[in-house]
Parts: sequence; C-alpha cells; structure tokens
Amino acid sequence: MASWPNSLLRAAAPTRGYALLCGTAAAVTAVLFVVFVTGAGGSLVGQNVSNIALFLAALAAGAACLVRAWREARGHGSRRVRWAWALTGAGSVSWGVGQAFCIWYETVLGTDVPFPSLADAGYFWMMPFTAAGLLLLPVSRQSLAQQVRSILDGLMIAVSLLLITWVLILGPLVRQGADSRLGLLVTLWYPGGDVVVLTIVLFMVARLRRGGRRPLSLPLVGAGLAAFTVSDSGYAYLTLLDSYGSGNVLDLGWFSGFALIFLAARRPEPAYTEQDEHALTQPLGVMLPYLAVVGALLTSTFEVLRHGAHDMFVSWSRSAIILLIVGRQLLTLLENRSLTRGLEARVEARTAELRASEQRFEALVQHSSDVVTVIDAEGVVTYQSESISRVFGYDPSYFSGITLSERMLSEAAPVLVAAIEAISGTAYATRVVEVPMLHADGHRCLAEVTLTNLLEDPSVRGIVLNSRDISERKELEDQLVHEAFHDGLTKLANRALFKDRLEVALRRREDVAILFLDLDGFKEVNDSLGHAAGDVLLMQVAMRLGEAVRDGDTVARFGGDEFAVLIDAVAVPEDADELATRIIAALDEPFGIENQEIHVQGSIGIALTGPDARDADQLMRNADLAMYRAKSAGSGQFARYDPQMHTGLVERLQLAADLRRALENGDELELHYQPTIELRTGTIVGFEALVRWRHPLRGMISPIDFIPLAESTGLIRPLGQWVLAEASRQAVAWGAADPARELTMAVNVSGVQFDQPDLPEIVAQVLATTGLPAERLCLEMTESVLMTDTEENLAVLLSLKDIGVRLAIDDFGTGYSSLAYLRRFPVDTLKIDRSFVERLSGTTPDAALARTIVQLGQSLGMSTVAEGIEEYAQFLALRRMGCDLAQGYYFSRPLPATEAGLLLKDKAALAA
Repeated sequence: MASWPNSLLRAAAPTRGYALLCGTAAAVTAVLFVVFVTGAGGSLVGQNVSNIALFLAALAAGAACLVRAWREARGHGSRRVRWAWALTGAGSVSWGVGQAFCIWYETVLGTDVPFPSLADAGYFWMMPFTAAGLLLLPVSRQSLAQQVRSILDGLMIAVSLLLITWVLILGPLVRQGADSRLGLLVTLWYPGGDVVVLTIVLFMVARLRRGGRRPLSLPLVGAGLAAFTVSDSGYAYLTLLDSYGSGNVLDLGWFSGFALIFLAARRPEPAYTEQDEHALTQPLGVMLPYLAVVGALLTSTFEVLRHGAHDMFVSWSRSAIILLIVGRQLLTLLENRSLTRGLEARVEARTAELRASEQRFEALVQHSSDVVTVIDAEGVVTYQSESISRVFGYDPSYFSGITLSERMLSEAAPVLVAAIEAISGTAYATRVVEVPMLHADGHRCLAEVTLTNLLEDPSVRGIVLNSRDISERKELEDQLVHEAFHDGLTKLANRALFKDRLEVALRRREDVAILFLDLDGFKEVNDSLGHAAGDVLLMQVAMRLGEAVRDGDTVARFGGDEFAVLIDAVAVPEDADELATRIIAALDEPFGIENQEIHVQGSIGIALTGPDARDADQLMRNADLAMYRAKSAGSGQFARYDPQMHTGLVERLQLAADLRRALENGDELELHYQPTIELRTGTIVGFEALVRWRHPLRGMISPIDFIPLAESTGLIRPLGQWVLAEASRQAVAWGAADPARELTMAVNVSGVQFDQPDLPEIVAQVLATTGLPAERLCLEMTESVLMTDTEENLAVLLSLKDIGVRLAIDDFGTGYSSLAYLRRFPVDTLKIDRSFVERLSGTTPDAALARTIVQLGQSLGMSTVAEGIEEYAQFLALRRMGCDLAQGYYFSRPLPATEAGLLLKDKAALAA
C-alpha cells in the first residue's frame, strides 16, 4: 500500500455522483464550522444545530454501513466483509442513540446533560462495535513467523499510542481527578477507546498487502476515527473542567468522523479478493510500528524535559516498547538467517543445475545425430562437434581451423556460400539447404544443413550449421512417392499418376486419347482359383498391355480388374482403334496359371479430346461410358465414345430420380394382373402381379426400362416390397369376395432382393399385415439365383419355405441350372420360357424341349407353367403334354385390378 496521503487521495471520488456526495459533505462541514466559530444565532441555536447535525450524521453513517453490508450479502461478498460493515454501522447507530438522549436532555427538557448519563451509554458502545468490525476484515494469509511479526507490530503501535495518549491526555486527567470514579472511567474511556481503534486501523494497514482489492476504505475510516480521537480527548478534558457545552467547535471532529465513515460506506469498491501470501509488504506497513515508537519516545522525552521526571506508567510503557523492539529485531534476525540459508541453498542448487545443464548440453551436442559446426564471418570453422565422426566418418580436426568450403564438394560449396550471404546481414536469421556431401568412406550422401546467424550472440560469435545425413530419408521419401503413384501389385501407374500425366499431356497438346479396359470373367477366376491366382492373372495382363502399347504411352491400373492406357499423341482416331484391337488380340491368347489355361477377354472404351472433352475428368468420364457400352455389346469388344452415351447417362440418372420420387409418392406405380389358367379345366387358379409405371411426362414406362435401373440403383428393394404388399392386399380382397376360390398370387423377386438377409422377415411381415395365407403366395425367381452365392441363397429359400410360401423358377431353360441344383433347392414350380412355347406353332413345330421340361417337372414332383401362349395350337399341344398351368395373351393380357376382377366373375371373358 502507498503512503497514507496517497491513500487519502485514492479515497477521492471515483465517480461523478460520488464526487457530488463528497462536495455536499464538505459544504455542510464548512457551514457548521462558520456557525460554531461565529456563534451566529446565539448559544441555543448553536447547541440545537450541533445536536441535530451530530444525530443525523451518526444515523446516516450507520445506515450507509448497514446498507453496504446488505449489498455485500446480495452480491455474494465475503461474510467477514459483511460483518465488518454491519458492526461499524452498529457502532454509529449506537452513538446516534446516545446523541438522541443528549437532545432529549438539552432540547426537550432544557437542562444540562448530566455526566455520566444515558447518552454516555450510547456513546460507550461505538468503539467496541467499530473495533470488532475492523478486526473482522479479511487480510492476507500469513506464515507463523509473519503472524508473530504482525502481533509484535500491533503491540508496538498500541503501547506507543497509549503512551502518547497517557502523556498528552490520560495522565493529566487522572492527576486532575473527577467527581466520581465512574465519571473518571467514562472520561478516560473515550480517548482510550479511540487509541484502541486507531491501533487496530494501523495494525490492519500494516497487514495489508500490495496488489489486491480493498474490502473497506481504511484511509477514510482511519481519518474519521482520528477526528473522533481529537474530539473525544477534548471532550474528556473539557468535561473534567466542567466547561464543555454543545455547539462547541470541538463537535466538528465528531461530525467529520461520521461524514468520513458515511463516504467510506458509499464509495464504490470492487469485490474483495484475498491477497497472495507471498506478496510484498508495503513500505508504510513496515515503517508504521517504528513511526509510532518514535512518536512515543518524542512525546515521553518532551514530558521529561518539561517536568523533569515521569511517572511509573511512562517508565513501564517505555520498557515494554524496548522489549517489543528487541523481540521484533530478534525475529527479524532469525528470519534473515533463515532467508540467507535459503538463498545460499537455492544458489547452490541453481549452480549445480547450471553445471548439470552445461554437461548435459555438451553431451547432447557431442552425441547428437546432428553435426554442429560453427564458422566465423570469414567462413573459418571455429568449432566442430565430435558427432561428425559418427555421422560422416571424419575426425573433428579435419574441419577445424580451415575454410568450410575447402572441405565441401564443388557443387555444394556455392549453395552454402549463397545461404551464408543470405543470412549474414540479419541477426538470428535461418536458412535450410540440402547439399551433397562425400562420406569419409567415399560414398556420396545428402545432407540437410540448417544455418543460423549467431554472430551477434556474445556466447557464440559465429554462424551455426546443424547438419544431418538425410540419404535414407530421401530414399524413403522417393519410395513412398513411387508407391503413392504406382499400383503395388503390377507396378503400373495408378489413377492419381495417370490423371496427372493426362493433365500434362492435355496442356502440351490436343490430340490425346485414353482407353479404359475392364476384364471380362475375372470374378470367375477369383472365385474358382482364389485371389492369389487372380493376382497372377492381373500381373500377366499388365505385362501384355505394356508389350502392346507404344513407347511413351502410359499404362495404369485403377484397381480390381480395371486398366487404362494414355496415348500421348493420336494422328487419327483410327490409331486408338488399332491399339484397342492389338490389346484385345493380346488378351485372346490363353494365360497360364497354376498349370491351367485361363481365357479372359476385355471390354475397352475409347475417348479422344474434342469439344465435349477438354479436361482430364471429362475425358476419363467419356472413356468410362464407352467401356460400359462395349461391355454391353459383348466380351472382347471396344467402343468409341459419342455424345449420345452421355445423353443416355443423363436420362438414366433423371429416370432414377423420377423412380425414387414415384416410390415416395406412391401415386404413379400400379400393378397389372395376368391370370394363370389350369389347362385341364380352363379355370383361373391365380394371377401374376406385374408392376407398371405411369410417368407424368413420359406416360407408361415398360418394366424392361425401369426394372434393371431399379436393380442397379438399389431401388428394387423398396419397389419389390411395395409390389409384394400391394399384390397380397389385392389377393386378400379377391379371396374375400369369393372365399370358395383359393387364388394364388405370384410375385417376381429380383436376384438383388435375395442379397437381403432379412427377405424372409419382410415376407412374413407383409403376410401378417395383409392377412394373406402363406401357401397362396408364390415367389418367382430366375435361374441365376440358384447359381450365385449358393449357400446363402439356399438358406434364404429354406427360410421362405419354413414360412409356407411357394417358390417358382421363372424363364426355366434359358439359364445354366443343373438337375443337381433343382434337387437341392426347395422349388415348387417350373415356368417354361416363352421361347420354347413359340416353337410349338408353325409349319415345323418343335415340342421336344417343352415336353422335356414338363416331364422333368413331373419327375421332380413340380408343377409346370407355360408362359407366352398366344395361339390355340400352343394351348392344345401343352395340354396334351400334361402341362399343368399356362399364361399368355391367348387367355388375357395383364390387366388393372378392376378389369382382372371381372375375369373372376365372367368366365366367358377368357379366350379359352
């Protein structure tokens, strides 16, 4: 804390409103001073003005302190701060109560105030309350030694002030005597209590630390209590002389004291925070006890000089002060010795730490993987670390004392000289260079050198070079770069490097072509011979591609069985066609893998630069589209990109988006139903549900156009579930209209749907929701389902049979299923493909294949259904063969649900 005058200055108004409050208090004090000094209005007016002013000032100060305590409580301030304000306010209120009795005697009763009286009872309690409040103020945390020192400081202040008060006030009062012992005690109480409170104020000032917020404005409160001390001492003296009367100038001390306490309570203060116990004690806190002692000694010495002697109280007080000073100095001596020992220990520890740090630094430099070299401004080596022998094989003396460039390779010296010149003009500048260096054993290596300008550093005075051998790191980086841009299996360029070279070629010239190649039959090789054989096949394909292309062309593998070729210069488009032909011819030759001849073919898409392919992404997209066109044309084909392919792709994407929207809305899709006829009786035994899409712009779209799209986009799953649920609901509705007729509802299931392991659960949920009996639902699948993922599909089919649904193979005879598969899978029905039914008509009918399928179904216990019957001859031939069921335009086309329902009511509606 700063000196006391500076503290008083800091207690000045921090805000404009508070400045106005201070000005008002000063103005009222000045008015009272004029009234008391001039005696304006007579002694009675002065008496009443003094009594009322002191009463109001005491109540105002007490109220302000109590309000401040209440605000501290609401603001979650320190509990000790709240009690400090509350007790200080209680002391002012107590004094105000005593002043009220004084007014009662002098103003109401018109008599002199007796001494002692009830007024003194009110005055009496101000100092205890105020002292208790000040003692409750929170102070900094202190060690035991600090606490003892604070107690000694407080006792020094208290004894010194008590001695001063005794010499100046209390001693004369005691010697003069009083009318009664009680009167003397009360008289002595006022200045004595003031001394105690002032001692507490000074004690708190001594304990406060620098840098924290103040919980209470001690300068204002201390100044107010000092004013009280002056007035109380004068009051005690004048009371013993029986010459005190209200309205005396002496009353200004009490008024000023309450005014200062009021301003202290009203002064805006930040919230209190406890101080750091390691904060330094401020100069005033250190000097206060000694200033008080000097004041006591001067006062007692003056008393001796004036009277020639002093009483026992002064003697004992001086002795007590001497003992306290001795104790204080002994404590200081002990603290200084402890501090000295602590400082010596810290210095020794720090010295040892610095020595260890120096040794550690030296060891790190000598054994570091970096070679440390220091050169002066002329390039002469002034220091060379021993690590150079381990890193580059040289003895440190080989470089010491000579110009560094003399020991460097001819191509490295200019680089180092340029780097040194670049940093020599800027202190602490750095530069990193890579230079070749000759190892002591003769092999070349690559060194990374970090140069730092420490010429202005007094401990270095040179340029520091940190060198390390990065040969292995560079090799590893080159290897990683190669692996990042090459295929790990075939060592061909990968997609990233292919695209980079394509972009370079497009920037350099315009006649560029690329080929995308996809192997046909590679999956079968992997599945039959294993992935190791597949890898061997890919490496052989990569070798043949490298032999087929020209020098300068880039061959890349994108992943899996996808390859690409970059033709850097194409004179005419036929050059790309010629290369594609050579590649296909090279792949036609059999591959030898694990003592087996493997035949694979490739589909190639060709894309050339042109108006619709100006950048790498467009060119690669075009080649990809052309490859899929070639694949759709058959194995071993190539196709050149034309803009119609992109248009078809855009239309396909738009159609997929429209199909997704149609599934979400549910108002464009509908089911048509084609009846299934029992050939023996000609009656309808069931229907096959066929989905139709009524597009709002394109009209009716054939399933041939959107079913493959749904399978490739994954939309077949929600579409199939919708068809299954809608067909089942319709079957239940027809069954409710004619309970005696048990109609079967056939629903086609795509092979993609069999990839769903939860297909049986979906079917069971639909049956449970719609109420359709399981035996009246027939799920139709193609022969490809039996051939792919046999074990998984078998598990799905068995789960469906456990539910109770019927299973049929659609378009039987067009696939590759064998008799073994038919015996293994739980199939109920074979549907004869329409291509076999067509052979039953014409001038030379061929019934052998159809008859074979019917007989096969009979031998396996399966029913047979003929599809695509359009003529009576076909109908008659199939019935003679013993075929069970039939479908076709001869009976009825697929019809909407309403029209199909009429067929059930009117048998004549059927052609049969």
